[in-house]
Amino acid sequence: MFKTIKNALKTPDVRKRLLYTLVLIIIFRFGCFITVPGVDTIALGEQMQSATGSLTGLINTISGGAFANLSVFSMTITPYITASIVIQLLGMIIPSLEKLMKEGGETGKQKINKYTKIVTLILSLIEGLGIYISYSSSGVFINPGFLTGAIVVLSLITGTAILMWLGEQITSKGIGNGISMIIFVGIISRLPRGIVTLWNLIVQNGSISTVGIVTSLAIIVGAIVLVAGVVFVQQAERRVPVQYAKKVVGRKMYGGQNTHIPLKLAMAGVMPVIFASSFMTFPAMMIQIFASDKIGGTGFLAGLYQFSIATSSSQVAWGYSLANAIVYLLLIVGFTFFYTYATFNPAEVATNIKQNGGFIPGIRAGKPTTDYLKSILGKLTWFGAIFLSLIAILPMLMRFSSVDISFGGTSILIIVGVALETVQQLESQLVMRHYKGFLEK
Repeated sequence: MFKTIKNALKTPDVRKRLLYTLVLIIIFRFGCFITVPGVDTIALGEQMQSATGSLTGLINTISGGAFANLSVFSMTITPYITASIVIQLLGMIIPSLEKLMKEGGETGKQKINKYTKIVTLILSLIEGLGIYISYSSSGVFINPGFLTGAIVVLSLITGTAILMWLGEQITSKGIGNGISMIIFVGIISRLPRGIVTLWNLIVQNGSISTVGIVTSLAIIVGAIVLVAGVVFVQQAERRVPVQYAKKVVGRKMYGGQNTHIPLKLAMAGVMPVIFASSFMTFPAMMIQIFASDKIGGTGFLAGLYQFSIATSSSQVAWGYSLANAIVYLLLIVGFTFFYTYATFNPAEVATNIKQNGGFIPGIRAGKPTTDYLKSILGKLTWFGAIFLSLIAILPMLMRFSSVDISFGGTSILIIVGVALETVQQLESQLVMRHYKGFLEK
């Protein structure tokens, strides 16, 4: 990886892309500290301090601290991600939209992008109203009212629109996927806080703690093992061999090549964890926005809120945490199967192999090939689902201790996934420049 970065800095075009990406990332980080108009910063600081460890703390980790400052980037890029997911799901239901995705070409991509942006603005409006309503009763705003609400909501929508533009610019003119890069930067910006937490474990009351040193080393070793496991699973693949029969066309012979179908162990990536997290925290968001006075009570809504925030908070009863963990695991497994089979169709792959005169050694073409691929995909999906569940649950156990390292399973998966994707894009850019120079000679 370091060799790839070194070679990239030596290549003018790639270096220019890296610097462009860095400038846009700096703009994003500056925006995280620009508070929306009409906010009492002292009251906001007290409100966020009391919300540490709850749902608000989870959102603040993903936003890179922007939510704690109630900045113009408080909603981060999540409305755009949600809108993309909604459009993809609608594409599976609406035939015309599915045809546009598969056969629309460049024009189809532009239309899909337009629809996604429209849905993003609608979701941003709803979420912006929710944020204003949620904090208007807590004394955060200096002069709460219609005009203040309109300015705040408009500022939040504008911030999301700017993040969409920054993401598109990074994707087209920089390095890596822009949307993923913004989330990546937001998460790793919390890394200094984790380092401070480890330092406070080692140095307690002005003296070095032996227990703190052992705990810190255990956390560091555990993090390294966890990251190594994520890298191994995301890079690993099951290669299904495919052979194509030879055929004679005129005086020439075609085909006869051997290839393979690469099936990833974790084909769904981090999406099932994101889906499950959104599903689990949605009730808490709605209750916090529209029924915040019920949170501290003993009724159904209070219990539902405690159950919903158990994913991101240790300040709940163990019964809620256990129930939350079980439902969370089941949702991750379910979404893993749903997303995997939505992106990889064994029947379609088997048909394409048959039409091109290919076959899997030892397996007849047609339905037997489909059944064989389904069998392999099912085993891989079960492995991926269990792996994602463990990655999501293990960091949650840290919340039952006094240690708060500000990172969760989703954060680790996103960090590793984006880093691997960015390095791969750097390598492809270097290879492209290398072959271009070779041809010019």
